[in-house]
Amino acid sequence: MSTRQDGAQSPLARSRDDLVAWIAAGEKPRDAWRIGTEHEKFVFYTETLKPVPYEGERGIRALMEHLMTRYDWEAIFEGETIIALKRPDGQPGGTISLEPGGQFELSGAPLQTLHETADETDQHLQEVLDVGEDLGIGFLGVGFSPKWTLAETPHMPKERYAVMTRYMPKVGKRGLDMMYRTATIQVNLDFEDEADMVKKLRVSLALQPIATAMFASSPFTEGGINGMKSLRSEVWRETDPQRTGMLPFMFEGGAGYERYVEYALDVPMYFVYRNGRYIDVAGASFRDFMAGNLSALPGELPTLDDWSDHLTTLFPEVRLKRFLEMRGADGGRWPRICALSAFWVGLLYDAEALDAAWDLVKSWTAEERQGLRNAVPREALATRFRDVTVQHLAQEALAISRAGLTNRRQFNAKGQDESVYLDSLDSLVRSGRTAADELIARFEGRWHGSIDRIFAEFSF
Repeated sequence: MSTRQDGAQSPLARSRDDLVAWIAAGEKPRDAWRIGTEHEKFVFYTETLKPVPYEGERGIRALMEHLMTRYDWEAIFEGETIIALKRPDGQPGGTISLEPGGQFELSGAPLQTLHETADETDQHLQEVLDVGEDLGIGFLGVGFSPKWTLAETPHMPKERYAVMTRYMPKVGKRGLDMMYRTATIQVNLDFEDEADMVKKLRVSLALQPIATAMFASSPFTEGGINGMKSLRSEVWRETDPQRTGMLPFMFEGGAGYERYVEYALDVPMYFVYRNGRYIDVAGASFRDFMAGNLSALPGELPTLDDWSDHLTTLFPEVRLKRFLEMRGADGGRWPRICALSAFWVGLLYDAEALDAAWDLVKSWTAEERQGLRNAVPREALATRFRDVTVQHLAQEALAISRAGLTNRRQFNAKGQDESVYLDSLDSLVRSGRTAADELIARFEGRWHGSIDRIFAEFSF
């Protein structure tokens, strides 16, 4: 999740037009489109397989301090608490942030090519594994915490998470599981104008369940099989229906920035950031805020930074800010990190591929899209859709994505184009076996029902 830093106050958000203009300011010409990859990892002690708390000589804070000392990261503070890391000005590398349960996240820099994404991922993993080895800390790449109960999972000392923790149980059954026990890979991609945004949003919403199926890696809960291939995805269905889902209104006539703003105005807020503190306003709408009707801040009007903050607390399958954020994938190891970004870049950043992807999904009804979203967490690639399976749809989507990446003609030092990052997904889809299927087979086979083996075989 986003990390807020103090700075000069932004202009007031006085009208809906201001909110629309804030999103529209993200428009970029094609040659300025970038790729921003985010990936989360569960953090555990290698000798006990217990989760790592924030405090202590070998805690999360110590992990961040060692990264600062050894690799020149800089701290981002909330009061006296280190809550994130950033690179020194002018240096590449993105930011490192903490999810509520201590999931360690790299929010990558905006990069031009997937080869740069691979290099960034390599560097990050080398750094955290180097420091982690000295501290007896390991990193696990799956979509849901496979062993620890919610009570066993530590809480990171970020004020916004405290607000969310109080509010989540009021609006859904699994909001705390979402916060504390899930991990994901995401990619942020640009759009040229409003029409380009709408087309990309529709394609990526429709195909998000296909990504969920391919990246499914969360079949375990508290040491046993949970009946899902992607429990992470299923948890989102029971988190908060007002701020999650497939955005069916964005497939209707008149879809665009204004329609998304109207949706966001009525999604309940969590907090307002003022003077270094998060003020709990959970349940009030941004529309209330625009009218000066927040009981916690009577008469006060929002700034554009408040609007930006609010948009980060909406959790649809694809999120619109000043870019589009793909949110459907479980966490995974190195090949999956680069593959997720490759899949969406190939589909969305080449005009011919985007047209082909739209042709694939444009006849799907809202009911079909929602039915696919509902079924995929349990069945993954075996999910039926019309007269085919999701495995077949994934093969079609991967072929389109590969053509799009080939058309981009971005080569690494070995002369490989970016489609090389799809190879692991091609193999997976041909076999019909996701990471979740492989995990279940190992658990029921050579692991003899012991979940502890996952920490050796699926860690980074």
